[in-house]
Amino acid sequence: MDAAAELLKKADSALALPRLGGMARPNGVVIVSERRWAFAGVDGSLREGRMPHPPEVLQRLPLARGLVRLWSSLAPVLRPGGVAPSRERWLIMVALLAPLALAFVGGPWSTGGGVALSLVLLFTILRGRALHLHGAEHRAIAAVEERRLVSTWTGAARPSRFSPRCGTNFAALALPVTFGADRLLPFAPAFWSPLVVLVLSLALTMELWRVVQKSSHGFWHAFLVPGLALQRLTTREPTLDETQVALRAVAAVLRHEVR
Repeated sequence: MDAAAELLKKADSALALPRLGGMARPNGVVIVSERRWAFAGVDGSLREGRMPHPPEVLQRLPLARGLVRLWSSLAPVLRPGGVAPSRERWLIMVALLAPLALAFVGGPWSTGGGVALSLVLLFTILRGRALHLHGAEHRAIAAVEERRLVSTWTGAARPSRFSPRCGTNFAALALPVTFGADRLLPFAPAFWSPLVVLVLSLALTMELWRVVQKSSHGFWHAFLVPGLALQRLTTREPTLDETQVALRAVAAVLRHEVR
């Protein structure tokens, strides 16, 4: 049996498994735990690394903890030695930070520039096979949570390609929160106000995200509906080979987590 499949078999019978997240790339899948990340490429390559460990005080401080977690989730892509080449890291950083500068411009130029940069970022992230690998990432993580790793590896099981913890769901929450904050927060029209509104909106969204993820009440789960609907556009049904790419990344992470 393949070494990855052996690890998955061991994980299926483990008493406890870590909570995993992930990210689809055009050429592979990133899987992360709190301590480790692994990238499995469609070409059979495998890269691994450690996740950053921010100060404990920031991880417990309301609002700040959400921003820290958001930045940490991007570490495998944005840090030197991660899964993205230097040129792509700079492109993603520009696409993420440029809206802050555009907010100071105002008017139609700001709106048009923001839309253009969003499209560039989406194209960068979702090009190539990323949509199918995004579905594979969700399926692999669901297989962990359902303890169906081996059957998913063989194709006997096909967990859902839709995930309640996907970043698409977070984006669907962030848009209305940012829109509301821009109009309701009592900031004076100073030059730094757009930056404050954006950062605070992301922090508030992360706090709402924590409540939605931890609650079992149907009211909070309703906040996931728009994001789950958007996943019909941001994911495609993966092949078994693509699912196995994601599961190889899962196995690489669990190799450090399962005893």
